[in-house]
Amino acid sequence: MMNLSESKKSDVALLIVRLAAGLIFVMHGYGKLWGGNPGMEGFTGFVASIGFPMPAFFAYCAALSEVVGGLLVMLGAWTRIAAIFPGIVIAVAFFAVKGGNLPKGDLEFLLLAVMVALALGGGGNMTVMKWLKKGGSPAGEVKA
Repeated sequence: MMNLSESKKSDVALLIVRLAAGLIFVMHGYGKLWGGNPGMEGFTGFVASIGFPMPAFFAYCAALSEVVGGLLVMLGAWTRIAAIFPGIVIAVAFFAVKGGNLPKGDLEFLLLAVMVALALGGGGNMTVMKWLKKGGSPAGEVKA
């Protein structure tokens, strides 16, 4: 068994959480934008049914927030900001669609908690941003 420091264990744990939650958002957003399940037409109708003005606009915003935000969370790129966008989408799902009820909205509540935690705490050290800072140098600058 690997002998990892507590810091490394926390970073691995955050990586697993980021990958799992981000993947869920990407898959759901993809289904809205391109996957046909429910597809953008169906999702726009649903957004209209829960009372949003400009339902097509908000449907695209939600789906793009899921895909782009999910990818950025998975990569650990601007995690604190990136987690806010799918967090807003899932907050709407939990409160407006599921009525804020548990256990009816338990999965939405869990994803909301994960996005809030990532927005507050960041993505840890196993992120693309840390990797780029550690190994790369700014364009045009030569390391001595």
